[in-house]
Amino acid sequence: MKEKIRELQEQLTQYNYEYHVLDKPTVPDAVYDQLLRELFDLEKEYPEYKTEDSPTVRVGGQILDRFEKVEHSSPMLSLSNAFNEEDLRAFDHRVRKVISDVEYMCELKIDGLAVSLSYENGRFTVGATRGDGTVGENITENLKTIRAIPLKIDATSSFEVRGEAYMPKNSFEKLNAAREENGQQVFQNPRNAAAGSLRQLDTKLTAQRNLSIFLYGLTRQEIFDIDTQSKSLETLDDLGFKTNKERKVAKDIDEVIEYVEYWQAHRLDLPYEIDGIVIKVNNLEAQEKIGYTVRSPKWAIAYKFPAEEVETKILDIELTVGRTGVITPTAILEPVRVAGTTVSRASLHNHELIEARDIRINDTVIIHKAGDIIPEVVRVVMDKRTDQEVYKAPTKCPSCGHETVKLEDEVAIRCINPTCPAQIVEDIIHFVSRGAMNIDGLGEKFVIQLYEAELIKDVADLYTLKYEDLIKLDRVGDKKATNLLNAIEASKKQPLEKVLFGLGIRFLGQKASRLLAEEFLSIDNVMEATAERLVEIPEIGEVIAQSVVTYTQNDDFVDLIEKLKQNGLEMKQEAFEQESNLFNDMTFVLTGKLENLTRNEAKSRIEENGGKVTGSVSKNTTVVVAGSDAGSKLEKANELGIEVWSEAELLERLGE
Repeated sequence: MKEKIRELQEQLTQYNYEYHVLDKPTVPDAVYDQLLRELFDLEKEYPEYKTEDSPTVRVGGQILDRFEKVEHSSPMLSLSNAFNEEDLRAFDHRVRKVISDVEYMCELKIDGLAVSLSYENGRFTVGATRGDGTVGENITENLKTIRAIPLKIDATSSFEVRGEAYMPKNSFEKLNAAREENGQQVFQNPRNAAAGSLRQLDTKLTAQRNLSIFLYGLTRQEIFDIDTQSKSLETLDDLGFKTNKERKVAKDIDEVIEYVEYWQAHRLDLPYEIDGIVIKVNNLEAQEKIGYTVRSPKWAIAYKFPAEEVETKILDIELTVGRTGVITPTAILEPVRVAGTTVSRASLHNHELIEARDIRINDTVIIHKAGDIIPEVVRVVMDKRTDQEVYKAPTKCPSCGHETVKLEDEVAIRCINPTCPAQIVEDIIHFVSRGAMNIDGLGEKFVIQLYEAELIKDVADLYTLKYEDLIKLDRVGDKKATNLLNAIEASKKQPLEKVLFGLGIRFLGQKASRLLAEEFLSIDNVMEATAERLVEIPEIGEVIAQSVVTYTQNDDFVDLIEKLKQNGLEMKQEAFEQESNLFNDMTFVLTGKLENLTRNEAKSRIEENGGKVTGSVSKNTTVVVAGSDAGSKLEKANELGIEVWSEAELLERLGE
């Protein structure tokens, strides 16, 4: 029976590859389904013969608790943008300053979700979102439901491939039709639908969404003897991955522009959404010579298609007050179809823009979707204007009636009333959000409900809520009240970095919050820090430092911190324990396959002993630790005369 199961697995894997990668099915769907059902039954009867790469795992069914964090082996960088021919020629000019003889690889820019797939000894082991480029979320089980992703390939090395997961147009239309029929909110576009599908905790739901993927990159190209991006894509094809065949090697920038113009005119003919073209220097050695900025490679650029423009009418201008008091105007429109969805609201950004474009209520206007996502008013159709009155910026806050102000050097109009209800509610919504205190079950509507019931007036009041308060509210039963109180209680132990981010200090994002938390370890130390002390922390500049001090010296903020303390919040951070100063002031780069340590373990060992680990070799690199199959980083280290250690030498110096 083992042989029968293995035979079915191999047969279905081949049929799956032909259908989802080659787009050349060799058997009818009914035959595939019948064989899959047979395999299901056999694996159920003989579970000891079911493998991790069996075609049956693709139907999902596993319920996940959460998504764990995954560190990428090398950063997933974003690309700089080009919006017209002039931008493309400027890019070409910059490239030719470094490389005189250059050809470009042109690829369609798929409108989906960037992901990385890790393979070890030929098996798909971990799949992750791009995240912040360094750390993403582990969505392995959901990615296994994408039939275009091979669960096993003919390769023995360990490496990552990068690609774009997407929802085909027909899958998107079917999904939205079903949601509409069930009274559910429809997705705005296929990209949002794909992203939402891959973040389902029930993998069976992801499987039902019929996602696909195009792969476009390998992280360890040296092990495949690859010297160009075009050869990289051919290698991906040979390994059994699905790549986009509508690619082209362009001999010069004129051919690039021809390719861009062709697909700009034909993009709607494709069975999937694209929002531009990615242009890369084809030669990999040339890419390294051209180099990188902090955020993106200098050898690549993304041409963004201009957005579709349509005409409609502004029925009203709605004002909303944000967490920092900024009053934002939004145009209420006659519903109109644009870029595949119906739009009834559009961003006006700020009141200076309204004045500059002379936008008025009842004007006929042209709108588009900025980045094909956010509806935006482009201009007024002046020929259709009649007797509309000039729109005047608000002098009173729409939430509390307090007089508005316009601070120097800012375009925003603000409400600076600290008791403004809209701001308080937004503060609380931010505080309980996933990136901050992560209080599960406390969404935006529930926060508003608690505030309107006068049960909370600030974030500290969340920790005074009682069961008898909650059970009286509409649609709050015993289970919901109990779960919420448990989640609030659990949040008291959130680390200091989460509290700092949740408090909404201006300019203090998640990364800066973590840096402060790791430096000061407690809220008391943060409250005592001076601006001079704050700027001593790498990556904390004067703007952030001054903002933190402004908050910590504010009496209301001090009172809030005391209230949080009294309500049981710990607001502490575990200290990073450095074992020794062995590698102080040394910068390491890890390359190749390590035998005894994972990449993350090696990084941790180095940092625990005072060293710093970066992703690329430069003149500032002290040591390159090279494992087997080390490639271009090792070559660059040798060119620059940088010291190279083996993994054994690293372990020996660590005394391991």
